[in-house]
Amino acid sequence: MRFILALVLLASLLPTYAQTPQAGRWVGTWAASPYAANSHDHGQTGEADTTYREIVHVSLGGPQVRVALSNEYGTDSLTIGAASVALSAGKDAINPASSTALTFHGATSVIIPPGAMILSDPTALSVPAFADLAVSFFVPKQTVTQLTYHGFADQTSYTATGNAVGEHTLTQPAEIANWPFLKGVDVLAGADAATVVTFGDSITDGAHSTPNTNARWPDVLAKRLQSNPATAHMGVLNQGIGGNRILHDVSGPNALARFDRDVLSQPGVHYVVLLEGINDIGHAADPVKPYDIVSAQEIIGGLSQLATRAHLRGLKVYGATLTPYVGAKYQSPAGETMRQTVNDWIRTTKELDGVIDFDKVTRDPANPGSFAAAFDSGDHLHPGDAGYKAMGEAIDLTLFTAK
Repeated sequence: MRFILALVLLASLLPTYAQTPQAGRWVGTWAASPYAANSHDHGQTGEADTTYREIVHVSLGGPQVRVALSNEYGTDSLTIGAASVALSAGKDAINPASSTALTFHGATSVIIPPGAMILSDPTALSVPAFADLAVSFFVPKQTVTQLTYHGFADQTSYTATGNAVGEHTLTQPAEIANWPFLKGVDVLAGADAATVVTFGDSITDGAHSTPNTNARWPDVLAKRLQSNPATAHMGVLNQGIGGNRILHDVSGPNALARFDRDVLSQPGVHYVVLLEGINDIGHAADPVKPYDIVSAQEIIGGLSQLATRAHLRGLKVYGATLTPYVGAKYQSPAGETMRQTVNDWIRTTKELDGVIDFDKVTRDPANPGSFAAAFDSGDHLHPGDAGYKAMGEAIDLTLFTAK
């Protein structure tokens, strides 16, 4: 009897953060691929003694959340002095009744070593699908030589001086258009919940879509998945980086280098959509200043490697054809030949589990190398809102019921 009483007493003393929920599973509901921001970017990422209030649009809802913060490209330790998560009330305001302090193994602050990321403890916050969350955290000091961020958010976030993590609104907030230090948000969802990772460059990241409207093609896909009973248990993670390439670093590390972190390590991932290679082609075949020369077969080899690595983890891999780019600043006839060669492989290979033909969806039938006028953002490389909508709506949702 004394032994049983002792066990009961011990259980009552255990901290709440150690009590792992038994029902459901953790899956990603929002993410952004981090990379290095050098000192010239520092004015966009705040200063020391700064509160960051970063706005994110989730895909899948759930009764509990946890937040991932990243110092993976930092050259010095990153101190998080306090952090919270809340439902956004628009701009820099939060819904005070929903505001919940974040802890890290029970502590309200944490030091993240260089090269590392950290997950917060789970916290109770009922998050509806497609809610805007405000993740607030206070950085008492930071070293400016190299920071970790996602440099293109297409979403306005905010900074303010001092520790304002718990404030309803920020005093004299400054607007930022990136996501410093914030890597992901997970939700506790049903046992059958899963995540689709969309992996690519600026066309996945949403360049030239209207800011603060969540008009990227992964956003369109997420809404369609949620409205379809067979796929309503699925979240979507956007792991696009503007300017990214398969075989060489430029904006962020190359796709082969970041694939494990940005895709394979995501909680609950079952499917990945690959849309990458147009920047490899554009720079290699640039008629003015070609560099980092690669062939179509080398690009195909890189895509094949990504598919193989995903299959080793049991994921389904869907290849998306490269969209038109005639008229873009680095377009050339040689590059167009490369694009067609890569797209032919995507359409015919047995190394992928399916095809999403974005090229067919967005091209001008009379001029197949060019965007249809209604879908072109104006730079002949990126879709506009209508183009992204057409891409997201063209995806066959049965791809995400395949086992």
